[in-house]
Order: sequence, then C-alpha cells, then structure tokens
Amino acid sequence: MASIGPNELFFLMQGLKWTIALTLIGFAGGGVFGLLVALARTAEVPSIRRATAGYIAVFQGTPLLMQLFVVYYGVALLGFNIDAWIAVAIAFTLHASAFLGEIWRGGIQAVPRGQTEAARALGLHYRSIMKDVVLPQALRISLPATIGFLVQLIKGTSLAAIVGFVELSRAGQIVSNQTFRPLTVFAIVGLIYFLICWPLSLWGAGVEKRLQTAAR
Repeated sequence: MASIGPNELFFLMQGLKWTIALTLIGFAGGGVFGLLVALARTAEVPSIRRATAGYIAVFQGTPLLMQLFVVYYGVALLGFNIDAWIAVAIAFTLHASAFLGEIWRGGIQAVPRGQTEAARALGLHYRSIMKDVVLPQALRISLPATIGFLVQLIKGTSLAAIVGFVELSRAGQIVSNQTFRPLTVFAIVGLIYFLICWPLSLWGAGVEKRLQTAAR
C-alpha cells in the first residue's frame, strides 16, 4: 500500500476548492432565482403561484442525483455540448432556487400582514414594500433554515462526481484507488466536510436561538 503524502493531500485540496466553488455558485445563483421564486409564490396572481408551486414540487420531489443526470445528458440531447462544470452549476442553481424560494416564501408569509397593510396605507408601492419592509424581516426570520440548506448543499456537491466532476469526494475516491487506503482517505475527507459544515450548523443554531429569544 502506498502512503498518503503531500501530493495526495494537495489533490484532495484541489477537490475541496471545486467543492467550495460549486457550493458558492449554486448558492449564489440559487439565491437570485430563489428570491424570484419566493416573490412569485407570494404574488397575487393565482396562475403565477401555481406555476412556481409546480416548479418547486419538481425539484423538491425528485433526487438531486436525477436532476444532475437530466441537466447533463438532457442538454446534450438538445445539441449543446457543455462542460461537466457548467452542467453541474446549472443543476445546483436550479435545485437551490427551488429550496431557497420555498424557505424565503415561508419567511415572507411570517411577516405580520399588518405591516404590509400599513405600508400600503402610507402609499408605498409593491417594490418599496418588499425591499424596505418585508424582505429584510423575512430573510432574517428564514436565516437559520437558509444556513441549514447551505450545509446540505455542501454535502450534496459529492453527487456531482456521477457526471465526471472531480470535487472533494471524487478526489478522495481517486486517491483511495491509488493508495489502497480507503479508510484513511475517507476519514480525511469526512473530517474536511465536518470542519466546514459543523461551524455553519453551530451558527445556524445560534441564530435560531437568538430569534426565539427576541420573539419572547
């Protein structure tokens, strides 16, 4: 059995780099589209609400692994030859937008209706009501759930290996095959995931506790 040296650890760090990059792209892109989904879910037009409810149902009701397959191979069937990196980024953005949209929809609806009615009475338009009154409170209310989803998204990036994307888990598999030390390699990989996700989980729990204290 080969030893795990600096080269193997460097390769794992390269995989970690792509895991973090994919998480940031998926979360940022999902945040932008998720906000639009949340606004559509709370719109006054029933057809818009139903359409976005269907969108959310599709992505929440199907495995992320299947979504990666559909985007990667589906785009190829349409005649577009895209890199695995782009396909995975699109899939994670769509996936995150559905979940974040539903999380933030709950936050928007948790804001007391009286505040919206008071803002309308003052003559504020919909954009100002959302930007200045509703969304700041809604995002604060939904922050613990948002952080929880971020943790899930980080761990979910391991599924990207199925379409040939080399992130942390796939890098660990490659190193394991080269060194024949699967327990040691995946213990290191698991520790890296833990060191990333555990502080975020503590942060989310702390935010939730502060919100509960403030609500009393």
